[in-house]
Amino acid sequence: MQWWRDAVFYRVYVPSFTDSDGDGLGDLPGIRNRLGYLELLGVDALCLSPICPSPMADHGYDVTDPRDVDRRWGSLPAFDALLTDAHAHGLRLVVDLVPRHTSEGHNWFRAALASAPGSSERARYHFRPGRGDGGAAPPNDWPSVFGGPAWTREPVSDDADGDDGRREWYLHLFSSAQPDLDWTHGEVRADLETTLRFWLERGVDGVRIDVAHGLCPPADLPDLAGDPRLDQDAVHDVHRTIRAILDGYTGRMAVGGVAVAAPERLARYVRPDELHLAVDVVLAHAPFDADGVRKVIEGCLTAVGAVGAPATWMLADHDVVRPVSRHGGGPAGLARARAMALVQLALPGAAFLYNGDELGLPDGAVPVEARRDLVWTHPEDSRDGSRVPLPWDDTLPGLGFTAGSSWLPIPDAYAALCAATQLEDTDSTLSLYRQALELRRTHAGFRGGKPEWFDGPSGCFAFRRAGTSLVCVLNASSAPVPLPAGDILLVSGPLEYGLLPPDTAAWLS
Repeated sequence: MQWWRDAVFYRVYVPSFTDSDGDGLGDLPGIRNRLGYLELLGVDALCLSPICPSPMADHGYDVTDPRDVDRRWGSLPAFDALLTDAHAHGLRLVVDLVPRHTSEGHNWFRAALASAPGSSERARYHFRPGRGDGGAAPPNDWPSVFGGPAWTREPVSDDADGDDGRREWYLHLFSSAQPDLDWTHGEVRADLETTLRFWLERGVDGVRIDVAHGLCPPADLPDLAGDPRLDQDAVHDVHRTIRAILDGYTGRMAVGGVAVAAPERLARYVRPDELHLAVDVVLAHAPFDADGVRKVIEGCLTAVGAVGAPATWMLADHDVVRPVSRHGGGPAGLARARAMALVQLALPGAAFLYNGDELGLPDGAVPVEARRDLVWTHPEDSRDGSRVPLPWDDTLPGLGFTAGSSWLPIPDAYAALCAATQLEDTDSTLSLYRQALELRRTHAGFRGGKPEWFDGPSGCFAFRRAGTSLVCVLNASSAPVPLPAGDILLVSGPLEYGLLPPDTAAWLS
């Protein structure tokens, strides 16, 4: 059974979900304590942010040991207990792997720095001599995703007699604390295979491959002409290796985080012998515009359909602004976020929800002095706003997230949006998500085919799931519009005299 093809995954950002021990950081026992909530919400699977040991230069995406649990989050026994209880609640569990780079504190990288140029230890990474006088310039002109060059020169060793020009540079497409691995090296591939089997043998239902399009830059590392850093053909051989391992385990899957230039490129990652799912941010970045959203949907479905794969839809994660804030904030931003949730959940394929979006949370306003996202060049680029911990009740200051001081400050305004209050309010965003997920699970219309589009008023769209009576309507215009004929199943906001208001979506049968 390919359960993942239409599953709803709930993306848990571990440090911000629930703190069980009062240290201000979320943890695995905290997630375990909330499994009843997730079952009540109606999702099918949890997808955890990275939980492996890390110095946290990039909040866990800089790993020192891919086959253990960071003590901030718990332990391997705590993970096993979470997995067992998740399965008892009917929830599958997916772990996030970060195979494209290691932490600078990884034993491999420490050994590389301690070894000479040309050594086998350095061959696991991309070390290169510099250009220019004394090798003082980086080997090429690649920028880092986080700003500045994608190269850092190795430090002068304690026993060096001056700089003899032999100091090399190492490649890092992200932070300098995240040196890139060289996927042409046999030990690098073998280590990933060991890591995959470690987690699969523990019983996880799937793995997420972070930056799945960014594992294999060209061997000659040329200067920029287009962008040779990402989405190179060689990466697909790595994903075929991953798929071959997963195929040896019943009912397991892999999803890749893939950000590429066109849906046709994304579809290459979900060919029958590669990853099962690929999720990108294209729908999350689409403006609240009916034509623009429809174009994204059609492009994705056409591309993945050509290779027989399901689409995967995401509106938010820990790296992007939350939908409420992205769509303008306040009542209008919330209305649009609720409408887009119904659009997302009406589409064929899998869906990823980001923790807290079911509460209609806006980004939290984090003062500059309290920000923890230190990898960006400019403070205004901080991703902390979407990472503020979740409010579970209205008890200040911890709002049910922690009994201590939370790692990021939680706005007092989150108290009115807490889960406990919303569970009792039938008009709340949480109640909307619960109803939507229940209908998605039980209504035959959600087992239909691709959208069949209807003509409608300017600024609106409507589609029917092929072979069914299920219709989804979005009004992104500035005026109320009539609804198609049919029984109303769910509306993202109240109707106005029987008309669908602006910034609203509806499901009909």
